[in-house]
Amino acid sequence: MRGIALLPALYLAACAAVPGSADPAAAQMRAAPGSLILLTVADPPEPVAAHAGSTPRGYDSMPLYSASGSARAEVAAIERDYGLHEVAAWPIAPLQVHCVVLEIPAGDSREKTLEQLAHDPRVSLAQPLQTFGTLSGGYNDPYVGLQRGFAQIDAGDAQHWSRGDGVRVAVIDTGMDSTHPDLQGRVEALRNFVDDDARQFEADRHGTEVAGVIAADANNHEGIVGVAPGVRIFALKACWQMQPLADGAQCNSFTLAQALTIAIESGARVINLSLGGPADPLLAQLVQYALKRGIVVVGAVPPDGRTDGFPVGVPGVIAVDAIERSSASAAVLHAPGREVLTLTPGGHYDFVSGSSLAAAHVSGAAALLLSLNSRLDAASVYDLLSRSSTDGSGAPAINVCTALSLLRPEGSCSTSQYPDGGAAHDTPAR
Repeated sequence: MRGIALLPALYLAACAAVPGSADPAAAQMRAAPGSLILLTVADPPEPVAAHAGSTPRGYDSMPLYSASGSARAEVAAIERDYGLHEVAAWPIAPLQVHCVVLEIPAGDSREKTLEQLAHDPRVSLAQPLQTFGTLSGGYNDPYVGLQRGFAQIDAGDAQHWSRGDGVRVAVIDTGMDSTHPDLQGRVEALRNFVDDDARQFEADRHGTEVAGVIAADANNHEGIVGVAPGVRIFALKACWQMQPLADGAQCNSFTLAQALTIAIESGARVINLSLGGPADPLLAQLVQYALKRGIVVVGAVPPDGRTDGFPVGVPGVIAVDAIERSSASAAVLHAPGREVLTLTPGGHYDFVSGSSLAAAHVSGAAALLLSLNSRLDAASVYDLLSRSSTDGSGAPAINVCTALSLLRPEGSCSTSQYPDGGAAHDTPAR
C-alpha cells in the first residue's frame, strides 16, 4: 500500500516556463505559437496507407494512414505563394483533410495572412495555432473511505449494475503513470503527440489524476476505486506539463487534433477533455464528427465559467463543472471537483481540485451507462445524468446510480434490487 502525500489541493493553471523538447517542431510550437498558423487542404482517402501520418510516430494497432501526394503538393504550392514554412503536418482521415502547421514570414501580420488564406479556394480552413490549458484545481481498497466524490455520485452502488466493462475511454491530456498499481491493466494504449520523452510521459501528473478518477482498479488492495474500473483507457498525450511537480499543462490546436483523430479512429466511446481554451474551428469539426459517430465527449468548464470556448462550446459536448461552484449555464452538469483523492505519478495518491476532476467523474459515469446500453449517444447520456442530478450543499450533482436505474425496469438503486442482493460485492465505505 502506498502512502498519501497530503499536500494542499492544486488548482490547475498555466505557467510561463516551457520545458525543452528534443523535437524541434514541438519546441517551436510551444515557444512561439504566435508566429504559427494551422491550415487544412482537401485530402481524399487513398486505397493504400504507407505510414502513420507525415511524422515518424507509429501507433501499434491503431489506424495507419498518410497524406496523399496531391494534398502534399497543394500545401507546397501554398507555401511558395505565401512565403510560408511547414513546421509539422498530420492527415486527419475522419475529416478527409491534410492539416499543416505553418510559420509566417518574420514581420508579416498573422491576421492579414489568415484573411488572405480564407479566400484561397485551395484552403479548406485557416486559423491561428491556439493554446489550451488543463483545468484542475465495501471495497478492499484502503483509501476508498476518503473518496468523498466517489460516494457523492453514488458510484459504489452503481457498480453493482455496471463497471464500465468493454468501454474504451480516451483521456486526451498529458501523459500518465501507466505503471501505477491502480492503473495496471487499465491502460490499453499510450500515444505521445508532444515529444518522444517516455520517462516524462510516465511522470505527468494531470493525466494520471484524471485517469485515476475514471478507472482506478477496484478490490486490488491498493489505494482508491475509479468510477468505472472496468474500462480500458487510451492515454493520448496532447498536453505538456509546465512544471515538474505542478498540474498545469498546455496543449495546442495541432496536438489536440492529432489526439482526437486517433481517439475517433480507434474505437473510443468516451473522450475526456479536461482542458479549455478559445473556440477552435478545426477541433470543433473533429468533435462534431465524433458526436455523429455516437462518441460521448465530456469537457471541463473553465474557471471563469464561460461555455463559449473549446471544448464545452461545441454543441453536444457534455460540459461539466465542480459542484462546489454553480455555473451560469443550466445545461452544465456538476460533479465533485474539490479535494478529490486520486492517483499521482510514482504510485502515489493526493487530493487535487478543479473542474478537470469533475469532468473525469462524468466520463466514468458515461462509461457505466454505455456498458449497460451501448446504443446510447451523448444526448442520451446527458439526459440520464441530468435527470439524476440531486441538490446538495452546492450545485445539483449527478447521481450515477440513479441514472443507471432509469435504464432498468426495476427503476431503483436500493440494495434489495441488485441482482445479487448486494452480497457479491464489498460494501464501499461511506
